[in-house]
Amino acid sequence: MSDNSIGYLLYVLPLVAILFFYLRRQKKKEHHHVVQLKEALAAGLTEPASLHPVFDFNRCIGSGACVTACPEEAIGLIKGKGHLIKPAVCIGHGACRDACPHDAISLVFGTAKRGVDIPRVNPDFETNIAGIYIAGELGGMGLIRKAVEQGRQAIESIHKKKKGNAPFDVVIIGAGPAGLAASLAALEKKLRFVTLEQEDSLGGTVYHYPRNKMVMTKSMNLPLIGKVRINEISKEALLEFWLGVVKKINLKINFSERMETITKTADGFVVKSSRNTYQTKTILLSIGRRGTPRKLDVPGEDLPNVVYRLIDPEQYRNQRVLVVGGGDSALEAALAIADQPGTAVTLSYRGDAFGRVKEKNRQRLQETEKKGRLKVLLQSNVKKIERDKIVLDCTGKTIEIKNDSVIISAGGVLPTPLLKEIGVMVETKYGTA
Repeated sequence: MSDNSIGYLLYVLPLVAILFFYLRRQKKKEHHHVVQLKEALAAGLTEPASLHPVFDFNRCIGSGACVTACPEEAIGLIKGKGHLIKPAVCIGHGACRDACPHDAISLVFGTAKRGVDIPRVNPDFETNIAGIYIAGELGGMGLIRKAVEQGRQAIESIHKKKKGNAPFDVVIIGAGPAGLAASLAALEKKLRFVTLEQEDSLGGTVYHYPRNKMVMTKSMNLPLIGKVRINEISKEALLEFWLGVVKKINLKINFSERMETITKTADGFVVKSSRNTYQTKTILLSIGRRGTPRKLDVPGEDLPNVVYRLIDPEQYRNQRVLVVGGGDSALEAALAIADQPGTAVTLSYRGDAFGRVKEKNRQRLQETEKKGRLKVLLQSNVKKIERDKIVLDCTGKTIEIKNDSVIISAGGVLPTPLLKEIGVMVETKYGTA
């Protein structure tokens, strides 16, 4: 063998060895991703909770950048293409789309089986009614940092519009993450504005979370404040931070003032609240999607021991409690109450699996159920509520359980009547952007 041949082999063999081990490693990863996808399908965990990615296989080059970028590890590579292998844990960060080098990922709402109602807005967050903007949860963006960014961007769009003769440039309705960011941006832009919040505190949906609920978030940019580095923080700590911002900036928010009607005028709009009337050029709706709590419409639902959100788990000590629902709020409520001394908690859900909840909540539920501190009734529906017992249909059989209190955590009804009344178009998304 010539010296050239030996030199060639010495050069090629290490490359072949590297390629062999790389391909073997990739094959192991793919096998792991296939197993995870099969487990999700077998468990019925196929429905993403909100905004989620779909992959264009013609564009996908299998770089794996989306896999690395996904905070929930919900994405994997199968046959060299990106797949949503754990749909139920995806919460719409959008980091996968930003990381994709070939623009092969789109973020969509809903699926072919489950539609999601979303108000129609343009890239500037303006609805089909000129002068009415929507940002945050109402527009389908429940992620805190994204809602904050939308609130800021919406005010940027409003600021670019020519100011009118109305006393206010914008009325901001809602002081959740989007509304708070919008208010700070409006102050920064020196706009004439007022912020209305129907609750007695800011925070929007976050304000209604159970006590000590951990809020997953990332760094966010707040106008007048700058970059805020937050990773995992409790509801109370986040609300305290926001209240500190409001105090520091001296931001005025009209708490306990509910928006009642919106009327179009020649110069913009008239917003009538529970306290006052405001003439404005534009309106930013940054209210939540929950709207009116969804009811079960069963006998006994009007009893005083029936509520629609958990405020303080401690009030249920030594009680028998039924929690109804299959989302994160329901699981978190049931788990929080199960941690209280002397409680007997039952979680009732009409589905056959908790398909749209965070993995952390699902694992905690399984552990708590194994310890006998909580009972789960899948494929069950409440038929009747009495003062000391509940009648349910469970897999076709009628059962009765002793009970002291009921928490119905079945989500809310989108404020569609309000949107329709002012002419805002609402689309039902079935796996579309």
